[in-house]
Amino acid sequence: MISVLVVLVLVHFSSGCLDFSPGVSPDRQNLYAPEGEKEIIELPEPVLQGGMTVERAIAERRSVRSYQEEPLTLQEVSQLLWAAQGITEEARGLRAVPSAGALYPLKVYILVGEEEDLKTGIYKYRPHQNELVKLQGGDLRPSLYEAALSQSPVKEAPVVMVITAKYYITTSHYGERGIRYVHMEAGHAGQNVYLQGVSLGIQGVVIGAFEEEEVRNLLSLSSEEEPLYLIPLGK
Repeated sequence: MISVLVVLVLVHFSSGCLDFSPGVSPDRQNLYAPEGEKEIIELPEPVLQGGMTVERAIAERRSVRSYQEEPLTLQEVSQLLWAAQGITEEARGLRAVPSAGALYPLKVYILVGEEEDLKTGIYKYRPHQNELVKLQGGDLRPSLYEAALSQSPVKEAPVVMVITAKYYITTSHYGERGIRYVHMEAGHAGQNVYLQGVSLGIQGVVIGAFEEEEVRNLLSLSSEEEPLYLIPLGK
């Protein structure tokens, strides 16, 4: 009887069940890794009572490619990031968009150009801590503009959101079908950002035409992380 139990336990561990159960992303093992000397910016809590109905936001959603020279506030940036990947249930770590197996392969970055509450630079969003990690200083929008085939919204928007994916987080559980699931999830996140933006008076446009390697190099992404979406955002 004991030997049978041992075999069952070994099979359970070797199958990877514990690593890839719903709601437990294999990428979370580094979630609380120390950030060294990198600057951490705590974000305001999201506001859950808006002044616009979902129906009105859907009706008014448009893709807008030109913006005023006005920076976004930290509260506005926080709200947009929350809409893309923010935590909506702490106990299970659930986020603002559906994810196959609750694995959450998407990562979110922002490039800040126009200054107000945030200095220019590249930041990575950490949803569980509701904070930004500053990865690099300076206005990198011109470089992203070149990588995005010289599309003017990328250079003109005060903030550009970049959504990336680590496919293996999902494909390790669902196989090749996981690629489709990741793309679906990116679409969910993009639409959330659109609608949240409308409710805040912020416009944007989703961009998929860019040189992947150039974007990866600009954000210092690993070979396992693919850029999927650029979303210039402004007023």
